[in-house]
Amino acid sequence: MLRRDLLLGGAIAGAGLMSRHGLAQAGDKVIPWADQPAPVPPPLGNVVKGVTPWEDLDSWITPNDKFFSIAHYDRPAIDASTWRLDVGGEIDSPTRLTLEQLKALPRREVTFTLECSGNNGLPFLQSAVGNARWAGASLAEVLEAAQIKDNAAEVVFFGADQADEVVRAGTPLEYKFKTNFARSMPVADAMSEDNLLCYEMNGASLPAANGYPLRLIAPGWFGIANVKWLTRIEVTKERFLNRFMGRDYVTIRATARWQDHRHGDLGGPRAVEVRTGKGRAERPRLRDRGHGLGATANRGGRGEDRRWPVAEGQSQCEQSTLYVAVMDA
Repeated sequence: MLRRDLLLGGAIAGAGLMSRHGLAQAGDKVIPWADQPAPVPPPLGNVVKGVTPWEDLDSWITPNDKFFSIAHYDRPAIDASTWRLDVGGEIDSPTRLTLEQLKALPRREVTFTLECSGNNGLPFLQSAVGNARWAGASLAEVLEAAQIKDNAAEVVFFGADQADEVVRAGTPLEYKFKTNFARSMPVADAMSEDNLLCYEMNGASLPAANGYPLRLIAPGWFGIANVKWLTRIEVTKERFLNRFMGRDYVTIRATARWQDHRHGDLGGPRAVEVRTGKGRAERPRLRDRGHGLGATANRGGRGEDRRWPVAEGQSQCEQSTLYVAVMDA
């Protein structure tokens, strides 16, 4: 049986097949899906690990040994006794914390479903999702103690994982450099009370594959933003743009024609920018044409945005196309 056949056949007929234990009777045989995902390609064997078949994700809390792991760069082996977390940048009180100092802070816990934004986007990646109880120190409390300056714009999270990157490949100006994995978020988002500097997963120390000894846990964001093997937090006064903030995991601008009930036709085609860093798409903003991906429009570089004028979940857009890069967490 194919998954699409089950959906077409109706939820009632399929309900008994959706669970190994729910409606099955003693002695019944569970019929496996015919359209099993393809195996992870060998070149990606170090990138994608621990992907448990969908049928085996059968508990509310996903056990650590069934939890998926994705690493864009290498997978560092870290000695917790010598590991340190540096907090610096646009703050008044730079600091360096040991794991024991973080554990001495008030312990916070959150149950959060972590999902790769590329889940179901590749033939071999159909169950890159898991639910866990994460515990650690409050990121907001650490940032408050660091005293963020008024001019701060973003908080950047750097992992210990590294790789070589190349810019202008194949040209006379080709440049190769080693860099650490990093992602950023606005200061206001980083200060959410839900965010954790996480050292514990389901009551145990973080597994190596999931970021030991410390990772960021940011509920509401896709896995890519939950940086593993965390070693440095830097507060910046400018937008951070690296491969994973300025090229991968961003949307390609689409064009659409918009109708504003109050002001009439806004003209078109116009660029539609949809932020996809979080686990949900945010309301689009309209920008004038003629500006490159990530650029701002007019008004001294700050941009003049027109907010979506219609009710939440409704769009007057005739058509638009959204392209999203895949694979994270």
